[in-house]
Amino acid sequence: MPHDISLISMLCVGFVLAFVLGLIAQRLRLSPLVGYLVAGIVAGPYTPGFVADQALASQLAEIGVILLMFGVGLHFSLRDLMSVKAIALPGAIAQIAVATLLGLGLGEYLGWTHGASLMFGLALSVASTVVLLRALEDRRLIESERGRITVGWLIVEDLAMVLALVLIPALSGALGGQDADGGRSLSGTLLVTLLKVGAFVALMLLVGRRVIPWILERVAGTGSRELFTLGVLAIAMGVAFGAAELFGVSFALGAFFAGMLLNESEFSHKAAADSLPLRDAFAVLFFVSVGMLFDPAIVLERPLEVLATFFIIVFGKSAAAWAIVRLFGKPNSTALTISASLAQIGEFSFILAGLGLSLEILPADGHALIIAGALLSIVVNPFIFTLLDRWQAREDARAAALRPPEPEAPPLDIEGHAILVGYGRVGSQLAGLLQARGVPLVVVEEDPDLVARAREAGLLAVRGNVASEKVLAEALPERAKMAIFAIPRALEAGETIARLREINPELSILARAHSDGEVKHLLAHGADAAVLAERELAYSLSEMVMSTPPYRPARTGAAPKPAAPG
Repeated sequence: MPHDISLISMLCVGFVLAFVLGLIAQRLRLSPLVGYLVAGIVAGPYTPGFVADQALASQLAEIGVILLMFGVGLHFSLRDLMSVKAIALPGAIAQIAVATLLGLGLGEYLGWTHGASLMFGLALSVASTVVLLRALEDRRLIESERGRITVGWLIVEDLAMVLALVLIPALSGALGGQDADGGRSLSGTLLVTLLKVGAFVALMLLVGRRVIPWILERVAGTGSRELFTLGVLAIAMGVAFGAAELFGVSFALGAFFAGMLLNESEFSHKAAADSLPLRDAFAVLFFVSVGMLFDPAIVLERPLEVLATFFIIVFGKSAAAWAIVRLFGKPNSTALTISASLAQIGEFSFILAGLGLSLEILPADGHALIIAGALLSIVVNPFIFTLLDRWQAREDARAAALRPPEPEAPPLDIEGHAILVGYGRVGSQLAGLLQARGVPLVVVEEDPDLVARAREAGLLAVRGNVASEKVLAEALPERAKMAIFAIPRALEAGETIARLREINPELSILARAHSDGEVKHLLAHGADAAVLAERELAYSLSEMVMSTPPYRPARTGAAPKPAAPG
């Protein structure tokens, strides 16, 4: 080759393998994370064939960490935490302590240092946000009491891990890793670290809280979508880099704070939506890079150690969570849901394991055991939920048999309504107009904040992706008179429109499009009409032009109205 293409080959092979294996995992009803990790194993040095550049992979992983933590901050909800703080705060701390002690015990048994064992246990104590939320959303549990407790529990775990990422580098020497304290005592190192973190937090709260939204407001005012997206990413990466260079704190903490401050801005939804594709892409590369560090031979060479790690994650940690929830007087169904949700590990575990490996605190075997435990627990987690679903169904049937028979009430008590898919800028405006005209509405929206806004406006709202059969069923399409798709995703809308046609052939369906191709796609899938947004805007502006001097037509004639799109 005339020049080095290791970065190009890493990106190309990584994305292709992640896509193929992630798709296979999804087809097998597993989390795509399993496919991404396996893609890394295939591209890693421990399997034959293509071997990606390890140094490049670690740098791409750092970018993935920054964007992952930015996403965590962007979706951080203090309101969700405060609503269940009485159980989530002490419960999560106690569960983290139990899981850490179990991992510490296994590490000590294997002859590791105290620091390595502690790091190992800490990595086993935190659940994957992606896997947990996906499991709850699939079962429509996010807004239930057990769902709120689980999400609050997860927020406490995430905050605890952010704190750990700040303190571990400062404690590296005391934990048996690289001594980066310049000869200072442990108390001196901690004091300096806390002062740096305090200075960074103060700067972000006093200056960043005002400056970051102000910058985004000015960029949004330019009307340039690419500049806004670039501004969001520049803030995430710039704050993370500045935090590391100027204050000596981790990239992760800087990115988390950047996301958290953006979350308070009125542009948070647009920032989240515009940065999502790049965040997802680098998150995939992060999981691929983690898989590259995994030696699958450890499963054959040390099966008992792998099994012990797996049991700590799936049984030890979950049993602790179940017992804690029951001690708080919650019903068995709530305790089992929370324990099943926490019976896996993911992103933060990999970040902690990578940090421990880079600081020479955690041995390579410990890192491999964490990845093996994560892979096995993520694979097994859907089956745990399946068993829980069956148990819950039996309990519901037993409870129903003891109650006097009564007709089942639908989730929503409405008929002859319009289903409005999407409550963003277009959907919320349309909902207000229809609501003022007395049209009964059911809103279907993925974003929890937008769902809350819809309900505050007095609308019935279903949270979730309309492509999900369970979500669609909650909107009662068989009773509806009309469906309106205000979302800009024509491909997703087309599939749902076809399903609506099967459920209710008499339904009138309107959709939103952004090109002639999308209009054809929507009409081909059963929409009665598809509004091309740009064309309708042009018609409206032309009408306004023709109604004002000097272009207003004479009274004897009127400007012809343009023909509606076919």
